[in-house]
Amino acid sequence: MKESRNITTLFLDIGGVLLTKGWGHKSRKLASEKFHLNRDEMEARHAMAFETFELGKLTMEEYLNMTVFYEPRDFSKNEFRQFTFSQSQPFTEMIELFKRLKKRYKLKMVAVSNEARELNTYRIKEYRLTELIDFFVSSTYVHLRKPDVNIYKLALDMAQAQPQETLCIDDVGVFVKVAAGLGIHGIFHSNDETTCKELNALGFETEL
Repeated sequence: MKESRNITTLFLDIGGVLLTKGWGHKSRKLASEKFHLNRDEMEARHAMAFETFELGKLTMEEYLNMTVFYEPRDFSKNEFRQFTFSQSQPFTEMIELFKRLKKRYKLKMVAVSNEARELNTYRIKEYRLTELIDFFVSSTYVHLRKPDVNIYKLALDMAQAQPQETLCIDDVGVFVKVAAGLGIHGIFHSNDETTCKELNALGFETEL
């Protein structure tokens, strides 16, 4: 019997697996160039705010006030907000792959991700992630962030899944290791090809 028959649930990261990062360092660099911001100052302020932001304890308005609009600007918050949203792009082939796997193997798909509320909401709606994901264990909703092991424990409880029947796919290796500490199978996603090979090794038939 193929091992895939024993895996019923996939924990998928959003940024880095299904979509580009929501507000990563590359996007912040582009923002500093486009809006002529002091990058070092912006990064220092971001470092102080981002965990609280992703935990759902800061609104986007409050985050922007702390990181960008702490002094007058010649652009609006709406302009900057729309720029942050525009940085999100889909990894279409991976999304379609997981849709096929879900249908073929009757898998439960759970997003386990660190994302701020406004970006998370935009990305879910814009890329119709509810067509793939059954429910979202996002840091902003549950007030836990990876690598906190409790976010995986909560996801298991919500999915009513056992660790040995769950597979975690994430582009951050330490997050995969934390999940593995609970007995969850793991794939470190570095590129589509290697992830497909590892899925194949687990008994899932993939094709990109």
